[in-house]
Amino acid sequence: MATKRDYYEILGVNKDASEEEIKKSYRKLAMKHHPDRNPDNPNAEEHFKEAKEAYEMLSDDQKRAAYDQYGHAGVEQGGGAGGFGGAGFGDAFGDIFGDIFGGGRAGGQRNNVYRGADLRYNMEISLEDAAKGTESKIRIPVQSTCETCKGSGARPGTQPVTCTTCAGHGQVRMQQGFFSVQQTCPKCHGNGKMVKEPCPTCNGAGRTKQNKTLSVKIPAGVDEGDRIRLSGEGEGGVNGGPTGDLYVVIHLKEHNIFQREGGNLHCEMPISFSTAALGGEIEVPTLGGSAKMKIPAETQTGGVFRLRGKGIKPLRQSESGDLMVHVVVETPVKLTEKQKDLLREFETSTQADSGKHSPKNKSWVDKAKDFFG
Repeated sequence: MATKRDYYEILGVNKDASEEEIKKSYRKLAMKHHPDRNPDNPNAEEHFKEAKEAYEMLSDDQKRAAYDQYGHAGVEQGGGAGGFGGAGFGDAFGDIFGDIFGGGRAGGQRNNVYRGADLRYNMEISLEDAAKGTESKIRIPVQSTCETCKGSGARPGTQPVTCTTCAGHGQVRMQQGFFSVQQTCPKCHGNGKMVKEPCPTCNGAGRTKQNKTLSVKIPAGVDEGDRIRLSGEGEGGVNGGPTGDLYVVIHLKEHNIFQREGGNLHCEMPISFSTAALGGEIEVPTLGGSAKMKIPAETQTGGVFRLRGKGIKPLRQSESGDLMVHVVVETPVKLTEKQKDLLREFETSTQADSGKHSPKNKSWVDKAKDFFG
């Protein structure tokens, strides 16, 4: 059998290399020579197994000390890892999988500490409240840190104990041949700790479901889809982790008169036939009351008039928008015979010079003649 290469030489590190340097070098070699990444290279598996063996020996303080003193002879008895539990090859290999697939290992001789989940609350408010701002109370169900056990899950006066299955690592591994698979410990679910005497309030979960009432201040100028963050008002963390946040998402109720577009407001305003023809002054509704607006003579349906500063001041702008008034000429209904006669008389008087009084109609007729001619 060929003489084994020096473990430090295999990993490409000095004999005084730190544990982190050894681990970093092994990870690079494992990534480079893993058989799954080198299906066409028959030597890749041997290089991979060689790097694995070197790492298993040098990452263990006792084995490394024996190797430094006696060489390969000092670690050949009982060397190599297998079965379940413990650190070593599985820990480093688990880190490699984390790098490839975006994951990460749990254990690491400590409890898994997780930040609580962020929550979302959809709030409907009126256009008026969005314009001037308001304050509202909301009630939300949350998973809060248990007050009795302070999130540990253990009965007061007791403490969680190290998991006997994974020895506190939070993960177990199974090795078959050269391939090792690492997975979350089924006993402690990755926490590394077990609760022997559960808290009577949360039954060992460390969190309890509560309905929380909060006061939310809505600033003036908020718009559809704006979010208000309430820091620390989300769900409680796991194993003492920080609490998540609550995001209140604003939705505007449909308004009877106005439609909002950023800082501008739009409304449709009906005007009489005579006002459209002769001009006049009308009252227009605004969010702050009514305002007077002049209608010039010969106004047509669809005309748009701007009232400056009568819109809404957006949240992140210094000036208010405008009110855009879209006028619609309303046709008279339920006329008396006298009124009908007056309209017929008016119609007859304008027909003599229809091009002058109805230029759009004349233009349309001319275009139609050209089309069919």
